[in-house]
Order: sequence, then structure tokens, then C-alpha cells
Amino acid sequence: MIQRIQSIYLLLVTSLLTINIFQPIGSFLDSKGLLYTFSPLHIAFPGNAGVTPWGQLAILILGAVIAFATIFLFKNRKLQVRLCILNTLVIAFYYVILGVFVLLNKSNTQLSFTPAFTICLPLIALIFNFSAIHAIRKDEKKVRATDRLR
Repeated sequence: MIQRIQSIYLLLVTSLLTINIFQPIGSFLDSKGLLYTFSPLHIAFPGNAGVTPWGQLAILILGAVIAFATIFLFKNRKLQVRLCILNTLVIAFYYVILGVFVLLNKSNTQLSFTPAFTICLPLIALIFNFSAIHAIRKDEKKVRATDRLR
């Protein structure tokens, strides 16, 4: 199970999405010079408790859970590929939600957004997810080839 390369890719997807949950992905700067740190767990407003962007948090958790669960479906490669494709859509949807959230906050309150490096972590996870799909399909071809030889 873990010796297969796609399991390593999926484990990397899980870890990157989990890391992204706890790291700040950017900051908002208002016209008064106040800096609001933005992470999927919260937006820390100075002098206030802050707000949690639940949609982004839920999508990241869902993507990490799907990737981790896919590791254990090594006997059913077709389902594994389908779940990887679903996870690709989930990660892409995360960027859509992130863009909408940033644009709404910028337009409503005249904030400027400065992204951090960790905004790229889901993109790197997406690349590993594509690599896992490719490796699973390669395994499926090998199994079909050996079945033909029997």
C-alpha cells in the first residue's frame, strides 16, 4: 500500500492541504494601515475576535480527507482514480471560493490583499494529485497486461 508511488503522492496532498489549514495565506491592509492576517481558520481583526471563513476551511478539510481515504482504496483502482478526480475538483473549487472571498472583502471594505507563499500549497497538492492519477492508471495498465498474459 504505502510502497506504491501514488500513495506517497496522496500522502503529500493530504499533508499540504492540512498545512494550508493552519498557515496564513495572505493579509488584508486597510486605508488606515491596519493589517488583518488571513488564514482558513480565521481573519484576525485588530481589537476584535475575528471571523472564520468556514467555506474555505471545510473545502480544505474535505480535500485532505478524500486524499487520505483514497490511499486505502488500493485494491479498487477505478474508484481511486474517480476520487482523485473529485479531489481535483474540490481543490479547484477552493481557489474559486478563495477568489470570491478576497474580491468581496476588497470591494466591500476597500482592503488591499497581499498573498503569502502558502497560497500556492493547494496548487502544489493539485500537481501531486495529477501525478497520483497518472500512477494509478499506469498500475491499472500493468494489471491488465499481466491478466492478458495468463
